[in-house]
Amino acid sequence: MPDLLVPLYHLPGPVEMNGIWIGRPPSHLAHRVAGYVGDNFGERWRSESLSSLRAVPPKMLVAVEEGAGGIKGFCCWDATALGFLGPVGVSPEARGRGIGKALVLRCLSMMRDQGYGYAVIGAAGPVGFFQSFCDARPIEGSEPGIYHCPIDGSSRPD
Repeated sequence: MPDLLVPLYHLPGPVEMNGIWIGRPPSHLAHRVAGYVGDNFGERWRSESLSSLRAVPPKMLVAVEEGAGGIKGFCCWDATALGFLGPVGVSPEARGRGIGKALVLRCLSMMRDQGYGYAVIGAAGPVGFFQSFCDARPIEGSEPGIYHCPIDGSSRPD
């Protein structure tokens, strides 16, 4: 899977989500957020998301359905490398509602506000998803990318 480059200087406006709160998780609930990521997306994404959760303030946003609906998605930035967006995931039952797009656009906007001109989405699985709303462009020669590691011989983050 290639990395994608996203220019941050002409992002579309935020996506409003009725009934969904999107914000930074407070540090005292980091264990719950990390548990959600691990249970729904695997231990590698849980490990990667922990670095975003441990930043002050956290470099992660979560989407929570109001009315005790629980966490429905998350998006991190600067987790494995500075300037990288991800991991990002939405619970299967919540997909198709715009939650992923809302999370990604808010995170990209926060990265822009921190001074980044571009973001990299490493080993982007759903390339078409990102290309559909944030002008994501494949980076030629980006495979196996940053996730290749001799510790386990892996070239994928999941």
